Amino acid sequence: MIINNALLLKAPELQGKMNPELFKEQEKMHLIQVRGKLLSLKEPVVMGILNATPDSFYAASRVANEDEALKQAEKHLKEGAHLLDLGAYSSRPGATDIPEDEERRRLLPLVEKISGAFPDIPLSVDTFRSKLAREAIQAGAGMVNDISAGDDDPAMLAEIASLKVPLILMHKKGKPATMQVNPEYKDVAGEVYDYLAAKIALCRGMGINDIIIDPGFGFGKTNEHNFRLLDQLDLFDRLDAPLLVGISRKGMVWKTLGLSSAEALNGSTVLHTVALLKGAKILRVHDVKEAVEAVRLLAAFRP
Repeated sequence: MIINNALLLKAPELQGKMNPELFKEQEKMHLIQVRGKLLSLKEPVVMGILNATPDSFYAASRVANEDEALKQAEKHLKEGAHLLDLGAYSSRPGATDIPEDEERRRLLPLVEKISGAFPDIPLSVDTFRSKLAREAIQAGAGMVNDISAGDDDPAMLAEIASLKVPLILMHKKGKPATMQVNPEYKDVAGEVYDYLAAKIALCRGMGINDIIIDPGFGFGKTNEHNFRLLDQLDLFDRLDAPLLVGISRKGMVWKTLGLSSAEALNGSTVLHTVALLKGAKILRVHDVKEAVEAVRLLAAFRP
């Protein structure tokens, strides 16, 4: 599915034409309101990754300045990306913390540059800091991707409710620096499900209506945990929120195959296909072209 003016509908205009039965259908379609327009997630879409960090685990995703970011964004969009996700804080396993001012220095100029160049493309910012989230939305972003689901900054959920923007809730266990040190679960899928269900209920109670969920592959989970989670991914359909999957070039791919992250494109595409078969609505990826092809082929397979 390619995002265009037909799919990014002006929310007030659409709502004015809808009767209650159509609103029920809207919920099934997972329409997300982004900067006054409705983004349809009825069919899967692809989110391209841009990392304004010097140490993200996959070097090719890094952008060092505004010009590089703009070129990468343009490449992603030409290859069929429907959304862009911009982060300036490395959350790879073993990553160290950086001050908020450093994250701000990296992030905000790129948000302004990309949103100015591509105003109709939904832009997500990957941050757990509430003040920076507000500043990024004011700079032109349309949604917030919080890897801590509000846990690492207690002010985040109230800020999102005030901003009235979509929120991606991700599950992680621990902090990036130590999260891969012997993580334990009795039932990884069940525990992640319960966590996200509680977060959704909390958010909706605060007036946050546009919610996307991410089970957090690789965030405080062993490879065995990751594959158990992938196998039971269709469980999350019961939460009635669009499911985002981020497995692109992660350790569950390259460690399993005995490769490096640079060699993990084919394996990522295989697991993206599995995720799509199990209900993923957003693929967060480094390699847009191949992910879009997977979406298109699956659509042809089961029209």
